[in-house]
Amino acid sequence: MKFNQEHEEDNFPLTRFESMLKTNDVLFFDSDDFENIVNHYLENGKIALAKKAVKLGLDQHPSSSNLKLFKIEILIFENKLEDADKMLAELYELEPQNEEVYIQKANIYSKQDDHIKAIELLEIALELTDDDADIYSLIGMEYLFMDDYQNAKINFMKCIEVDEDDYSALYNVIYCFDFLEQHQEAIDYLTMFLDNNPYCEVAWHQIGKQYFDLKKYQKALAAFDFAIISDDTFIGAYFEKGKVLEKLGKYNEAIENYQITLGLDDPTSFAYLRMGKCYQKLHADDLAITYYLKTVKEDPLLDKGWIAITDFYTKKMDYQNALYYINKAINIDEDNVLYWKRYAKINNRLKFYEEAERGYSRTLELGNYELDTWLTRCDILINLGELDTAVQNLIEAQAFYSESPEIEYRLAGLHFTLGDDDKGHFHLENALKIDTDFDIILEELFPFAYAKRSVLEKIKRAKNS
Repeated sequence: MKFNQEHEEDNFPLTRFESMLKTNDVLFFDSDDFENIVNHYLENGKIALAKKAVKLGLDQHPSSSNLKLFKIEILIFENKLEDADKMLAELYELEPQNEEVYIQKANIYSKQDDHIKAIELLEIALELTDDDADIYSLIGMEYLFMDDYQNAKINFMKCIEVDEDDYSALYNVIYCFDFLEQHQEAIDYLTMFLDNNPYCEVAWHQIGKQYFDLKKYQKALAAFDFAIISDDTFIGAYFEKGKVLEKLGKYNEAIENYQITLGLDDPTSFAYLRMGKCYQKLHADDLAITYYLKTVKEDPLLDKGWIAITDFYTKKMDYQNALYYINKAINIDEDNVLYWKRYAKINNRLKFYEEAERGYSRTLELGNYELDTWLTRCDILINLGELDTAVQNLIEAQAFYSESPEIEYRLAGLHFTLGDDDKGHFHLENALKIDTDFDIILEELFPFAYAKRSVLEKIKRAKNS
């Protein structure tokens, strides 16, 4: 519910009300003042103060429909749906043509996940209201809750037809286009919108993002330039322009745009990260690492920052520094699978096999089931002499990769090494049926098993058949 708040020089009714709360004096306010006071508190998320204002307001103006509706809104917010429903029923008897009654009733149905019923009530409210835009927006949100992006899009468009300045609805329209992967349709719609609103920086920004997704970088660049012409303090446009310039290989120009965002507002970790990437592309390694370190200082929870630093040192084969920073990252977020994958690979390169095995094991625990993860862990376990654990690891892997020759050859070699030739031959036959060319796995990892006459004969027959 929206009410226009009177902008008095020192917001006198609000000041009087807060003074009254401090002194426990009871002062009289007219109902409009109470409505504006409640609305102010709700818009600022001060629910407790809004409740006090509603109570005092209804004490002084017990017949005020708007104050009752505010009370209902607060009850719904607090999930006291039965109390809200009872109040709405009483209000409906008095004012069956009040659209806010239908809106709040729809809100209750929405809270109960009955979005179809909510939409039915909002459509009744639409017939009663002079404020079509807000209700079209509410209907659009109900369709979004049902994942009906087509109907959501239609209603947000209707909202914009009524109120072209409703950028929230415009963002929602584009969100629907994006979800439906209708990039060209989004461009057509935004182009039509811009015919009537040529200096709408939000529309230019959004059309640029659509061109970016379609890899039409020159058109994206032009759109972001228009967004900046429309509002030269629009941080998002500079940032997106920088990303386009990166794609075009214009790294110095991209850095300039990221630098502008730092001057317009507080520095962001994303700007520092992109600048680091640009400097790395320009082979300015000292500047690259400087900005990567600024990234993680600004936001230690941004995993892309720690990954950029780790990958930077890994690429230089400076594994000690890579390990140092990935350890710092893991200390901040020990459940990040991307960190553990790198931790495992770096330790493996450094021949710290027990730590590498721990890393791969943790990676699997966190749900990274890539075949390479299972196989590398297996090879490390073989290196550590933990053959039974290596077998168990591969059996678990087979649940995801039932037709993998790499797994079958390893299982064959492990069983031969453990002295169980029957199982060894069983897995060797499975492996040879899938692909005879992977027998090199057996030769390299298990030369003793590969040298067995029975093994060589079986491989020879399979390759000749």
